[in-house]
Amino acid sequence: MGDDAVSEPFEDSRRLTGANLYFDGAGAALEIAPGVAFDGATQQRWRDNIARARVALGWPQRAVFVREHASGASMAFEAPLDQLYVATEVNEWALYSALGLHASDAPVDDEAEVPRPHVAHFDDEEALRQLRALAVDEAKPALLALIDAAHAHGLPAHADDDALSIGEGVSAQAWSLDHLPAAAEVPWSRLHGTPKAVVTGSNGKTTTVRLLAAMLRAHGLHAGYSSTDGLFIDGERVEAGDYSGPVGARTVLRDPRITAAVLETARGGLLRRGLVANDARVAVVTNVSPDHFGEYGIHDLDNLATVKLVVAKSLAADGLLVLNADDDMLVTHAPTTRRIGWFALALDVALARGAIACGVRDGRLRLSVDGVEHDLGAIAAMPLTVGGSARYNIANIAAASLAAFALGIAPAAIAQVLSRFGASNADNPGRLQRWTLGDVEVLLDYAHNPDGLRGLLEVAAGLRRGGRLALLLGHAGNRLDSDFIALAAVAVQARPDRVWLKDIGGDYLRGRASGAVAMILRDALLASGMAEDDLPVCLDEAQAAREALCWARPGDLLVLPIHEPTHRDDVVALLDRLQAKAWQPGDPL
Repeated sequence: MGDDAVSEPFEDSRRLTGANLYFDGAGAALEIAPGVAFDGATQQRWRDNIARARVALGWPQRAVFVREHASGASMAFEAPLDQLYVATEVNEWALYSALGLHASDAPVDDEAEVPRPHVAHFDDEEALRQLRALAVDEAKPALLALIDAAHAHGLPAHADDDALSIGEGVSAQAWSLDHLPAAAEVPWSRLHGTPKAVVTGSNGKTTTVRLLAAMLRAHGLHAGYSSTDGLFIDGERVEAGDYSGPVGARTVLRDPRITAAVLETARGGLLRRGLVANDARVAVVTNVSPDHFGEYGIHDLDNLATVKLVVAKSLAADGLLVLNADDDMLVTHAPTTRRIGWFALALDVALARGAIACGVRDGRLRLSVDGVEHDLGAIAAMPLTVGGSARYNIANIAAASLAAFALGIAPAAIAQVLSRFGASNADNPGRLQRWTLGDVEVLLDYAHNPDGLRGLLEVAAGLRRGGRLALLLGHAGNRLDSDFIALAAVAVQARPDRVWLKDIGGDYLRGRASGAVAMILRDALLASGMAEDDLPVCLDEAQAAREALCWARPGDLLVLPIHEPTHRDDVVALLDRLQAKAWQPGDPL
């Protein structure tokens, strides 16, 4: 190693607790910082260091993965599930050593009275000695033995930093990692898994999850689901917040009230931690569209499609992967080793891809399984489609119908749910909710990227009756400036009369100063020809919605993408109250 301490040569170092983009097991991954020289010789030294550490720690020589990309490289390797904190330090040491660098004295234990230096602060022999000691402290052989025993009994087992659970839902049993039982003490015969689905995609995840959960309830099951909107049991929210990652999935699967589960699985959770389920009956990918480029080395649609399709690893051997036949990326990257059900706006397009398909023919949604067709009803009569104008929801409906079939739900029960779901704003909160207030139409939706906003504005165009169009526009901060400009370009195509520029505050600022995204959007809209007076800035999105209502006059249409859950709840409560008291434009709010 060299003699100089340097700033960290990596941007992110993380534990992978389940199957992931790189391999099928647990491990550690890091992202090399931009500008760090990482040639073939350095990469080989890193690989040699990983092999050397595995020998020193008694770990098996399993998968090692390097993925070079536009902003650096992702470097990952498999490691024992019970020693993942040590695995991250192994990875960092291996990189420092490969680069010939020393780490600084940065602490790795925030609770230590005297922070210990990173192992890469020392020479290689001392680093390996310290890693051996850390591995002994972290190792939990009893945990691994119980997980192996659960798998031998054909049972799911889920571990986190605090607990191990075996079985799921009504039969799940959990133990603290500090008080694990012997295998002989586990009531194996009383434990079992639960039917489950995994849902991902760029748009439509939450709607598809909610619809599928409603179908499970109609089938007589107690459905729990995790989503970007929180945790839900039998349609009731039990925890608010973004639970579209592994924590949400494990929490639902451990809930003693459920007999079926639907797990929304976002890109971030897949890349940061990996999957929880490995025996799902069905996994759905709704679509792939430009979003989150630049994070974790994902720079284009091909990369993103590969990430989304990681959910195929969550399936049982005979599980069904449900894919969008209208999405070129999914068609191109679809795995050849999985049983696939295809959905599309047109049934014939889906059938051209495979014998399990769902889509529209002659204005009706049809589910086709090995040549047998089931009529699920008229598209225009399904509330979620807004008379057939919400094409993206037609796709979500088809995806959910295929997933429901894979979960054993009868076509008649699927059709019954489709005939009513979405008729009430409470069915799908924050997604295509609609109010008529004294001849003013209001749409509230989550639309959070260009494709989502485009679909929402297409629905709005079908509802517009000659009045003015107002729009709220904002974006989370963890995107590229080009993403904001693309969102503004979609907004301009709808020819809005007024656009309120807002923040998506709280955690959604994600490193940006308050108002920074609004100014980029405003500049793009000004450059497109919109007048400055028609671009008010109101960073509080709930207040922006109130200003839009005060501006409205009869015949106008207000399109309100609201993203922060608390603000959305406030705006929904306001709109419900105004509707109940027959509010008219010009009346006080």
